[in-house]
Amino acid sequence: MCEMEYNLRQAPRLQRIRKGTDLLERVCREDVIMEDMEYTPTVSPEEVTAVTHGYHGDPFSILGPHQLGDDVVIRAFLPQAAATAVNVDGQEIPMQKIDEAGFYEIILPQRRLPLDYQLVIATRSGERLLHEDPYAFPPVLSDYDEYLMAEGKHQRIYDKLGAHLMELNGRAGTLFAVWAPNALRVSVIGDFNEWDGRRHPMRFHHDSGVWELFIPGLGEGALYKYEIKTRYKEYTVAKADPVAFAAELRPNTASVVWNIDKYEWQDAAWQEQGRADRNALNRPMAIYELHLGSWRRKDNNEYLSYTDLIEELIPYVQKMGFTHIELMPIAEHPFDGSWGYQVTGFFAPTSRFGAPEQFMAFVDACHQANIGVILDWVPAHFPTDQHGLSFFDGTHLYEHADPRLGTQPDWGTLVFNYGRNEVRQFLIGNALFWLDKYHIDGLRVDAV
Repeated sequence: MCEMEYNLRQAPRLQRIRKGTDLLERVCREDVIMEDMEYTPTVSPEEVTAVTHGYHGDPFSILGPHQLGDDVVIRAFLPQAAATAVNVDGQEIPMQKIDEAGFYEIILPQRRLPLDYQLVIATRSGERLLHEDPYAFPPVLSDYDEYLMAEGKHQRIYDKLGAHLMELNGRAGTLFAVWAPNALRVSVIGDFNEWDGRRHPMRFHHDSGVWELFIPGLGEGALYKYEIKTRYKEYTVAKADPVAFAAELRPNTASVVWNIDKYEWQDAAWQEQGRADRNALNRPMAIYELHLGSWRRKDNNEYLSYTDLIEELIPYVQKMGFTHIELMPIAEHPFDGSWGYQVTGFFAPTSRFGAPEQFMAFVDACHQANIGVILDWVPAHFPTDQHGLSFFDGTHLYEHADPRLGTQPDWGTLVFNYGRNEVRQFLIGNALFWLDKYHIDGLRVDAV
């Protein structure tokens, strides 16, 4: 057997196979045989073109495995491949290229679904990759989740939307889900697929307007966005994930796959009694408000990290006799000069000061020091940055369409459309997220 080496960041669920086999030569020979046999594809040229040109709105109806009478047909769009095969029961069977853009198909006679298989890819650079097919996996979003989302009543929206590390059918990977009800097509793009929106188009759930895709083998640290092909003229745009748990350091704007459930909290005593003691109506409160980037700097003018603030800020607050810290907004934002009040990543603590678990450690340390943490929260408006929420799916999804209602002239920002169920759900879910995942003790609502 050929030696295999796993490389998570190179591509989704890819195994790099060292040279020693001749798939490309075999497939070239098979292509000659197929031409002689006048192979007839099982899918129309129009649908193939829709996939290869990135405007097919229902990729699962074409790609992946499908029962065809007593046979199974497997289709894949792999523009990075020079040749492709399927590995079934340890046997490699070359696929037929039916479009030069990289659309492949194979019919496996006398087979029934479900079928365990992998795609074997020979790249133009001479590599061989073993690839789990994202289009062989079932949907994850339940009918009940869809119902709650459509009603605007899903209070833990952050458990369903965004990027979530999980196992599906025994395969580890990342589930992506985003609300974009008016889009023609939504794809996951990232450093794992050369930011090519044709490679990972998502499944659309009509009842909720949510698109989802499980990408096997993709893990923490992967950079990603959603490429949205809209119905507005020819407008296609790359958007950061509205429910991303981490983001790149500005000026870069990609979202980052992150596991925010790995931190082990040590603030049980605060949760059980300390918070109640500090927040009681008959007890005095003294709140120290600060902007983390302005409070103190290092000698070279760099920001203090969340970890640095544990060592420097908490002792200062204790010494001065404050009971609570109020942080000016720490959700991700592109412009330093906004002090965090123009948010693009509502579910991600800004990467200016460190990773999500480092902010958790800061809150945890405050609680262990008997200090409450209040967060400035900005549900009133958001900036017009192209990678953010504005004109998200080719429509005014989060903001009012009428500029008389939808713009904040003083700041040049957009106003949330609170009349929309899903927008209220997004904001309420965001407020609950900070209380739940980051143990924040209170929210100060800005600009209302």
